[in-house]
Amino acid sequence: MRIRDLAKTAVMLAWAIFFIGCGGEQEAPGEKKLKIAGIVFQEDQFFRLIQFGMQDAADKAGVELLLANSANKLDKEIQLVNTYIARAVDAIVISPLSAKASATALKRAKDKGIVVVTYNTTVDGDIATSYIESDQADLGRQTGLVAKRYIEEKLGGKAKIATLAFKSQLAEQSDARRNGFVDVVGQLSGVEFVAEQDAWLPEMAIKKAGDILTANPGVNIIWSANEGGTVGAVMAVKNSGKEGKVAVFGTDSSEQLVEFALSDDGVLQAITTQTPFELGVKAVELAVAALKGEKVVSKVVMEGVLVAREDPQGVMAFGARLKELIAMGNK
Repeated sequence: MRIRDLAKTAVMLAWAIFFIGCGGEQEAPGEKKLKIAGIVFQEDQFFRLIQFGMQDAADKAGVELLLANSANKLDKEIQLVNTYIARAVDAIVISPLSAKASATALKRAKDKGIVVVTYNTTVDGDIATSYIESDQADLGRQTGLVAKRYIEEKLGGKAKIATLAFKSQLAEQSDARRNGFVDVVGQLSGVEFVAEQDAWLPEMAIKKAGDILTANPGVNIIWSANEGGTVGAVMAVKNSGKEGKVAVFGTDSSEQLVEFALSDDGVLQAITTQTPFELGVKAVELAVAALKGEKVVSKVVMEGVLVAREDPQGVMAFGARLKELIAMGNK
């Protein structure tokens, strides 16, 4: 009997230790790991760097980051937001496709207690706790100053200019960049704007810029509102054999554009780039701060960075930093 009692006691003690151990592995209520969804809408270097920045900030803050791409499709964006609502994420960090059409799903998220932080673009109403953007007009203005000087010094103050935009994608942002460029370059009386097309992806821009050069042989300046359009414009000039006759000015950055700015063909003269890595970092930092109950600013405006052929050392330094960020993100 005594042996049986001892055996029973041993079994009960083992189960007690097991349950205590299980309880010890559970997270304390105050130690719940925050979960943040990060949504981009395009697969290019700009948004990849934003994702790298988001991940860097999330790792440093000790939060879980769920990344997704809406691929420029509003229905997919809404589906992603609804999925993250169902998964009970703590925050959604997003560049929404539409100020109006994206608002309904994001309001639903906010009503569920999810913090919404927008970057690059935002939605109408008071849905976003905070919004981070680049100074869109300044992106065009800085490049415009270099283009104005180029026209004065290289072209005798006269130029026929074509522009590539993304108005059908994000009209307000596209117009702000173009207006910033036009307001500066348009100060020259000898400047004429002869064509404008929507082309924000390289393949679109190669065709449309090529068509512009064919239809308007006097065009000697092309400006583009984004990375893909700038890449396509440079390629169109090369394909048409107009190196040295047509100069390209653009917006945003990539390793390819840095190479173009350093090449001997003289096509790409300048870009004004956003700081996407820092944009991604800031977006997640603001989301984490808001989740911790800290007071956050409602809007942050980040200045662009000029990268110009006339400053090759600056171009190389920018390129080195870009490679460093890409390598960091690919680890």
